[in-house]
Amino acid sequence: MPRPEQTRVIVVANQKGGVGKTTTTVNLAASLALHGSRVLVVDLDPQGNASTALGIDHHAEVPSIYDVLIESRPLAEVVQPVPDVEGLFCAPATIDLAGAEIELVSLVARESRLLRAIQAYEQPLDYILIDCPPSLGLLTVNAMVAGAEVLIPIQCEYYALEGLGQLLRNVDLVRGHLNPALHVSTILLTMYDGRTRLASQVADEVRTHFGNEVLRTSIPRSVRISEAPSYGQTVLTYDPGSSGALSYLEAARELALKGVDVSYDATRAHIGAQNNRNMVEGIQ
Repeated sequence: MPRPEQTRVIVVANQKGGVGKTTTTVNLAASLALHGSRVLVVDLDPQGNASTALGIDHHAEVPSIYDVLIESRPLAEVVQPVPDVEGLFCAPATIDLAGAEIELVSLVARESRLLRAIQAYEQPLDYILIDCPPSLGLLTVNAMVAGAEVLIPIQCEYYALEGLGQLLRNVDLVRGHLNPALHVSTILLTMYDGRTRLASQVADEVRTHFGNEVLRTSIPRSVRISEAPSYGQTVLTYDPGSSGALSYLEAARELALKGVDVSYDATRAHIGAQNNRNMVEGIQ
């Protein structure tokens, strides 16, 4: 799988809750790392669910992304390696982050504090995935100023596109005023249940609206994906041979190919799937 020439900073955002945003962030990050990339997850959600899913300690005394944003602490001092996945790292969130939106208001260059921290980070990385809170406040704005790409997970259920217009307007606002490079690069369909007509209708509607931005790989509704975070794991290590793990590995491959302008060949996807199975057998 190709590695990008420069670090790709990808903002995973959707203010609608329950769409698989954090699940997508951690499982794509783990998949990219298992493909050989060096990946950093920045947990910007005060709930710290991405940190939990990656098995990262994030109680109140742990150095966290809050210290980076509010106290100007170097990012390198808060990054932790993720257990069991070589090449994967996390800048955790603690409960302190819940007050950061208010504290950021009075700070100089409040919208670009994360960008500056990332620019000063000297360790080589192929990808930075930023897990945003389910809101459109200053934390999310910091993510959008720091990143060039926005990845939107969309749940294949009724009201899937609810609130999406506001998110897209915010992307336009940030692009117009703060970050000209920002764009929606990727849409990932999650919680897909091929047995239902509704899932197919939602998928068709999303593909019609967003075209090539939608990955061909969709993530199935899966008990194993849902269970993994409670064990402090991604589905890649919790159940490597599951349909959910294999789907995220394939989605990560598509995401990587998009970054080097190589078109995804669906006719060869079964070859990628077989390689994914060989990879996860190695994990087991």
